[in-house]
Amino acid sequence: MGENITTRGINLLGLPVGTRLRLGETALVEITGLRNPCSQLDRFLPGLMAALLDHDEHGNLIRKAGIMGIVLADGEVKPGDPICVELPPEPYRPLDRV
Repeated sequence: MGENITTRGINLLGLPVGTRLRLGETALVEITGLRNPCSQLDRFLPGLMAALLDHDEHGNLIRKAGIMGIVLADGEVKPGDPICVELPPEPYRPLDRV
C-alpha cells in the first residue's frame, strides 16, 4: 500500500485535477487523479477490494479508494494539521483513474 493521509470534511472525489492540498505548514501535494484499487489490497485485508468499489443507481462504478497525488513540497504532517485546498485555474478537469 502507498502512503496515505486520511481527511475529514473535504470532498476529495469532487476536486478537479491539479488541485493542490497544503498539508500542515510546508507539505504540498497536487492531485493527479482517482486511485485505482488493485487486488493487492485483499492480501493486506481479505475483502478490502470489494469494500472500496460500489455502483450508483445507474450501475456506474464508484471508486472509494481515494485520490492520487504528487508531492511538490515535503514536510511533516501530523494528525489534526489543517489542510488548505487551492483550486487550479478554470476550466476544471474532473478526476479520472490513474
